[in-house]
Amino acid sequence: MLGALGSGLILAQTPTPTNAQGQNPPPGQQGRVEGGVTQPIDSAPAQPSSNQTQSNQAPAQNQQQPAPAGQQGKDDGGLIMPIDDSSQPQQGQQPAQNQQGQNAQPPAGQQGKTDDGLIMPVDNGAGDQPTGPVQKSPNQPSDTVQVPNAQERGRAPDSKVGEQYTFRANVEEVHLNATVVDERQRLVTSLDKNAFTVYENGQLQQIKGFQHEDIPVALGVVIDNSGSMRDKRPSVNKAAVNLVKASNPSDEVFLVNFNDDYYLDQDYTDNVNKLKDALDRYETRGGTALYDAVLASNAHLMKAPNLEKKVLFIVTDGEDDASLNTLEQTIRQVQVENGPTIYTIGILDEQGSHKRRAQRALRELAEATGGVAFFPASLDEVDHITQQIAHDIRNQYTISYKPTNPQSHGGYRNVKVEARARGFKQLQVRTRSGYYAGGTASAPAPKTQSSNTTPH
Repeated sequence: MLGALGSGLILAQTPTPTNAQGQNPPPGQQGRVEGGVTQPIDSAPAQPSSNQTQSNQAPAQNQQQPAPAGQQGKDDGGLIMPIDDSSQPQQGQQPAQNQQGQNAQPPAGQQGKTDDGLIMPVDNGAGDQPTGPVQKSPNQPSDTVQVPNAQERGRAPDSKVGEQYTFRANVEEVHLNATVVDERQRLVTSLDKNAFTVYENGQLQQIKGFQHEDIPVALGVVIDNSGSMRDKRPSVNKAAVNLVKASNPSDEVFLVNFNDDYYLDQDYTDNVNKLKDALDRYETRGGTALYDAVLASNAHLMKAPNLEKKVLFIVTDGEDDASLNTLEQTIRQVQVENGPTIYTIGILDEQGSHKRRAQRALRELAEATGGVAFFPASLDEVDHITQQIAHDIRNQYTISYKPTNPQSHGGYRNVKVEARARGFKQLQVRTRSGYYAGGTASAPAPKTQSSNTTPH
C-alpha cells in the first residue's frame, strides 16, 4: 500500500501480518508509542550499522492481509509511516522456521530496518565496512589512535599496556568533551589529568577517567534546505564534505536536510562519496524548521552504536519560522547526560530583530553543549570554519566522573570545568554548561527523502 505524506511524498506501506486465524492483530499491538509517534516493533537486537545484514527472521507462514485503514502507522502529525511487524511473534509463540530449522529470509525491503523505524538498504558486499586498517588521509594528524576492538570502536580506552587496550565498565558516569584554549584562543593540547578540576552544582567532583585521544565520533550533518539557501548550498555542500574529510576517517556520519520538514538523506556511513551524493540531491524550498530538525537529528544521533562521542554540525541562513518546538524545548532535549556537542554556522542575510533572534538561537544551542557558533561575513569563510571545527573535535579532552549526587535523583546539574597549568596565564575550558540527569532524547525520526529530488 502507499501512504501520502503531508509534503506530497509517497512511502511504501508494509502489510501488517495476520495471526494463525487470518485476523489482524488487535489495535495498539502493531507498534509502540514514543512521544506520540507510532513506531514499528522490532524484537531483534539493534544492529551496529545500516549496511550490515541482519540475522534472518522468519515471517509468519499464514496469508497476510492489509491492516484496516488508519492502522498502518499514522503519527500525531498526520504522516503515514511504514509498520513492520514481521519480526514480532504473537505472545508465547516462537518465530516460524523453515524445514531446515533455519529462520526464513525476511521479505524484501525489510532487511535493513533500524531501531527508530527507518528503512535503509542492505549492502551485502563490502560496502562501507573496512577490510583492513583504515588508511589516513594526507591531512590527518600522525597521532591518530585506531581502537582495534570493533565492539569498543569510538570509545577512549581507559588504559594501555603495550598494544593491549583496557576498557572499564562505567556506571552512572558523566562524560565531558572539553576543549581548552589560551588567552589568545589557541588550542592547548598538552595538559594532563591533574590540570583539570570539575564542579557539579558547585560541588567538587573526583575525576574517574581522563583521555586525550583522537577517537571516532558519531556526527550528524544538519543543513538548511529552505528556499533562501538556493545560492548558498553549493558552497555549504563543499564545506560539509571537507569537514568529513578532515575528521577521523572512522567517524560515522549521517545527513539531514531540512526546510518545513526534515529528511534523513544518508544514514550512518564513513563513505565520503555517499555523503557527497546525498548532499548533491537537494531541492531548496519552503521555510525553516530548525528546532524540529535538531531534535529529530539528536534522537537519531543518540542511537549511534558503539560511539560514545557525539557531534551535531548545523548550517542555516535564518531564523526558525516553521518548527512545532521552541528553542527552550530543543536545548532541554540536547542537554541530556552525555549528549552531543553542537557546532553551528549562521549565514545570516536577515537584519534587525530577525537576525538577533537567529544569532541567539544558534549561539545558545552551541554554548549549552560545549560547541561554538560561527557567523561568517561571507560564504568564502565557511570552508575554513569547517576545517577549524574538525580540528577542534579531534583535539578534545574526555573527562568522566561519577556525580556525588546520584543521577537517579534526576534534575538539572550545572557543570563547570577549570584548567590550570604552569606556563599558561589563563586557560579557558569549553564544555557543556550542564545536563539533565537521567534524561533521554526523544523526537520523531527523520524521514527518508523522496527519490525524485533533483541532483545538482
